[in-house]
Amino acid sequence: MNLLIKNGNLISMEEKREKIEYATDILIIGNKIQKIQKNINPSPNDKIIYADNQYILPGFINTHAHIGMGIFRESVDGYTTQDWLTKKIWPIEDRLTPKDVYHSSLLSCAEMIKTGTTTVNDHYFFPQSILKAVTQSGMRAEVTRVVMNVDGSMENRFLELEELIKNSKNQSDRISISVGIHGLYTADKICIEKAIKLANSHHLNIHMHYLENQREQQDIAKLYQTNQTFEIIKNYFKNTNSIFAHCVKLTKDDFKVFKDLNIKISHCPVSNLKLGCGIADISKMLENNLIVSLGTDGQGSGCNLDMFDTMKLTGLLQKGFYENPKLLPAYEILKLATINGAKALRKRTLNW
Repeated sequence: MNLLIKNGNLISMEEKREKIEYATDILIIGNKIQKIQKNINPSPNDKIIYADNQYILPGFINTHAHIGMGIFRESVDGYTTQDWLTKKIWPIEDRLTPKDVYHSSLLSCAEMIKTGTTTVNDHYFFPQSILKAVTQSGMRAEVTRVVMNVDGSMENRFLELEELIKNSKNQSDRISISVGIHGLYTADKICIEKAIKLANSHHLNIHMHYLENQREQQDIAKLYQTNQTFEIIKNYFKNTNSIFAHCVKLTKDDFKVFKDLNIKISHCPVSNLKLGCGIADISKMLENNLIVSLGTDGQGSGCNLDMFDTMKLTGLLQKGFYENPKLLPAYEILKLATINGAKALRKRTLNW
């Protein structure tokens, strides 16, 4: 069935189009947009949606989330990231079952669809449960099985990830697989090298937490015997397509390395505030021509998966921090939530 949307106000991320095209029609055939113009004549097979006085924009792309954490919403308060993980979250996660993660992920998918998100870059475990929920929901997703070796269970995690990659050919074309690394403070050189080799051999994206807070910097320095974390990135992440979440503590040296290696950033302001991490300087990142997208993180620290909430705080924090109301106008924030997410995930179009 064809879908014809009539008389809507289109907000486009296409550089060659006007930012807003009023009273515009959109013809969708199958799962592709075939025509955008005024006064498209309907055919007998068209389902028509009248969008008078409504706005039409691309679906949001959430580039960092843990959708299996839907049941953790607002469950913990007043903890730093490391204490939140080690004292609260990880002990509970050790008791989760695949069924728990499936139902939690399905709730998360419903929440994302309701608030305009159509694509999510997930970072969790029990990937088959997550795949089942995402497939049922109709969303698009990049899914992984996160690896680390802080507790000595690296090999089992890699076996699960390799099995996920092996079976990915049988998945829907709405599903992609990435190599998820928890972070440099929980994955040593052996784990990092193995993960990058796996990603490169299958041409997959890498998705990792990076420099979320000061304690993480200290833990990385201890594990890797260097205070210059950007040197670790420069040495190990060449020739990868990597998406790093948070990046609150980036320095000028990081900016240069990120630019040289084309590393993408997923900004998660709600989670960073909740856990007292600080405010990522995305204004400087954008000035340095880095690709910044937006993520909600999981509901345990991000509180919700509502990208409108994330966009609102993204703009307000930068304007307030720099005392400059002209920073990050609304359209630029929409780009972070849409086209920049597509660029980060190496998707050529917003409808993947």
